[in-house]
Formats: sequence, C-alpha cells, structure tokens
Amino acid sequence: MSTSTSQRLQKSFLKYQHLFVFTAPVLFVLLVFFAAPISGDGGSGYWLEYWWLFPFFLLGATIVNTVGISGSALFVPFLIFIFPVFAYPLEPETLVKVGLISESFGLSSSAIAFVKHGLVDRRLALTLVAGSVPFVVAGAILSFFIPEPLFHAALGVALLTAAYLMFKADLDHEEAAESDATAAADGGTSEELPDDDGKLGPAGVGRDGDGQVTRVDRVGETYRYSLTGYLERFANYSIGGTFQGLAGFGIGELGIISQLRTEVPTRIAIGTNHIVVAATAILASLVHIFGGAIVPGGHALSIAKTPWNMVVFTVPATVTGGQIAPYVSNALDTDVIKKGVGVLFSVISIALFLMATGIGM
Repeated sequence: MSTSTSQRLQKSFLKYQHLFVFTAPVLFVLLVFFAAPISGDGGSGYWLEYWWLFPFFLLGATIVNTVGISGSALFVPFLIFIFPVFAYPLEPETLVKVGLISESFGLSSSAIAFVKHGLVDRRLALTLVAGSVPFVVAGAILSFFIPEPLFHAALGVALLTAAYLMFKADLDHEEAAESDATAAADGGTSEELPDDDGKLGPAGVGRDGDGQVTRVDRVGETYRYSLTGYLERFANYSIGGTFQGLAGFGIGELGIISQLRTEVPTRIAIGTNHIVVAATAILASLVHIFGGAIVPGGHALSIAKTPWNMVVFTVPATVTGGQIAPYVSNALDTDVIKKGVGVLFSVISIALFLMATGIGM
C-alpha cells in the first residue's frame, strides 16, 4: 500500500469516524439483546429497568473524556454511592464488569475523536504506553494479594497530591503559540506550518532538529512544545500504571499531571492521555480476567452474571460522551480545565477514602 493511499484511507476514516464509532454500540446492543445470557425474563421490563443510567453515564463520560482520565474514576464511585439510592447495592464483581465494559467503549470513542481533531501526539502516547506496561501488569497481579481498602486509600492520597499540583501548575504555556499565530495572520512575520495530507483541515505536525514540536489541530490552532521531562513523566506514569492495574484507574489521573508540568499543551496532553488510558485499561482488564483464574486467590469475571440490562444503556452513553468531549475541551479555556480537573480529583479522592473505610459498601 502506497503512502498516499494510506493517507487517503486515514483521512476518510477520520472524516467519517462518527459513523464507525456509533455503529459499534448499536452492534453491541443487538448482540447483547439476541445472544447474551441474562438472569431476567428478557421482557421489556427487564431491558428498560435501568434506562435512567444513560444521562448519568453520558455526563460522567463527557467529564472524564474532556480531562483525559479513566472513566472508572467516576463510574465506580457513582455505582457505589449513587446507584443504591435508586436501586440496590452492587457486588464488587459487578462494579468491575460494568465499569470495564462502559469505560472501554467510551475511551475508544473519545480517543478516535481527539485524533480526528489533531489533538493527539501519537509518538508520545506510544512511548508512555510502552513504559507503563510492566507496572500495569505488576499492579494487576498485586491486586490479587493486597487488601482493596489499602489501594483505595493510597489512590486517594495520590489524587489529592495531583489536585494540589494541578492548582499550582502554570498551564498558560500554550497561549504564546496562539498569539504568534494571530500575529502572523494580522500581517506579522509568518512561518510555514505543517499541513499533513492524512489529516483533516489544516492539521499537521512537524519536528525540528532540536526536538521542538509544532502541531496544528483541525481548526488551525497552533501548539508548540518539546518532549523534555522524560524522567518526571516516567515516574508519574509508573506510579499511575501500578494503580491502574490495582484499582482500574490511576494512570490517567496521575499521568496527565506530568504532561502538563513538562509543558505539553493542555489539549494535547488530554488527547494523548486518552490513548494511554485506553491501552492500559484494556491491558489491566485482560490481566484481571485471565490472570485471576491462574493466580492462587485470584478472581475471574463471569459473563453469565453480567447485568446486561445496565450496559445496554451505559455503553451508548459513554460512546456519546466520548464524541462530545473534544468539543467541550476546545470550548473551555485552559484555566477552566485546570480548575475543573483539580476539583474533580479532590471529589474522587474523598469518594476513595469513603470506599477505603467501608462507607457505602
């Protein structure tokens, strides 16, 4: 396949990605409806019982995908604290299954949407995923032996630290690039910006000999940054990867801090983090599902006991939220995103401390 053909296929896929993305949940719901083993009678009462989960998961998916963190960071606390108010308490195994299924669809949807908008540094994402793999696997294996409340408490402390760093971090480094682009448009000294054939609109990416990256997104916004700060990113993604394996989330929440602190522009950091979170979430899920049946004292997820009448609403909701997120990210300014992420981390940490003490379980 020639390069030009590959670029045309990539551009066509990105242009019509919403058709492919929304086809996936439709096929999933149809497969569940006609083939999944269910515990109810299969009537309309069973399938429509949890319709009210759709708006909750739509809002949650939009929030987490806008800031580039794991969906389970909100879904699990919601299912533990809010869901029983309207229904009944869920078993930990059920929480894991609903969270994993919903998160995998939502993250995949949003990751593709951010790629479409030109807001993903794929080279950086692949490097972060590769470095995180051993820590994710190790964390997932450790989860079979270390008490779960201890992990929730430790992750709560980590998120509080991340929230503090987020409020202190200077996230205005991308404004200069936008100002330079405006000056050029007004008749200042112009420069040739990258414009790749395989991307939509004026999107493109270029790197100079000093490692400086110039990235243009789909709407023409320009971002300039370097990929220095490897050690800080490695440290954060290592710790976050361990928590991702242990509790199902953590790498997105801690990892994005290191990108922002090493001056990766906010929207690029959020988009890139989607690839990392999606890949490591799938890896952690596989270790939990298959490793639990091998490791003594482990656990395995039972397909027969999955609440399919819940996921038929949570999956379409997370996919829709994933598609909305890039537009929300573009509409909000940097300071709003920074404060929103910090507040979100603080709220999640409180929920984790409550989980660690057994409240709501």
